[in-house]
Amino acid sequence: MRNPKRIFTYVFLSIATFISVFPFLWMIISATNKSVDVTKGRLLPGNYLFENLTKLIETTDLWTALWNSARISVLTTILSIIIASLAGYGFEMFRSKAKDVVFNILLLSMMIPFAALMIPLYQMFAGISNTIPGIGIDTVASVMLPTITTAFLIFFFRQNSKMFPKDMLEAGRIDGLTELGIFFKIFMPTMKTTYAAAGIITFMSSWNSYLWPLIVLQSPNQKTIPLLISTLGSGYAPDYGLIMVAIVIATLPTAIVFFVMQKHFVAGMTGSVK
Repeated sequence: MRNPKRIFTYVFLSIATFISVFPFLWMIISATNKSVDVTKGRLLPGNYLFENLTKLIETTDLWTALWNSARISVLTTILSIIIASLAGYGFEMFRSKAKDVVFNILLLSMMIPFAALMIPLYQMFAGISNTIPGIGIDTVASVMLPTITTAFLIFFFRQNSKMFPKDMLEAGRIDGLTELGIFFKIFMPTMKTTYAAAGIITFMSSWNSYLWPLIVLQSPNQKTIPLLISTLGSGYAPDYGLIMVAIVIATLPTAIVFFVMQKHFVAGMTGSVK
């Protein structure tokens, strides 16, 4: 006779899996149906996927929005993990009371909601729009700079830096490497799983960012894919089939990045060093 406890566990996990996966399945199915079928709650695939996709391409500037999201997300991810890892490495490898105080203040900044920073940030970028070209309102830099690194990412790298073998650090110094040489030639290759996890987190956060780009990006040719999707649903009669196709397209890059780097992500989150 089978163990009732194990049966209950499998049933519970199956139900939880279905609840988690169902929104994604419904999104994909809805992308193949007409808007009226989506509103009726149709759960069977339709034959309107290519029609919805063609209409999306013809009525919106989809490729520009994807390009804007891609360049912002990739640049933000690269710069964020470099800056945050340098900060985390410095906080962990060069310990002092003053640095611990600074680090604690940095952690306290995580308690400040972004909504409280939006107005000061906007005023700051609006003020430099006429003095520093390319950094003010309605630029890629205005989206990237406030999110180029976070207290969480610095904390994440510092905690994972605790796993870094200190013997390798001393060996590098004995061999005559500078601190930057140790960082780029020893630390970064050794902590590749941590970089992978941080890269996934940062890329997904940047790709899905909506509120701050909505505030600072004003030109239609600067809109990102989340802003494009929001405009599709703002009309009096939204085409839900069209919206679902756009959401599927917007979801694909983050899903691909996550599944390709899934093993490194798990290892990085558990603090593994390879």
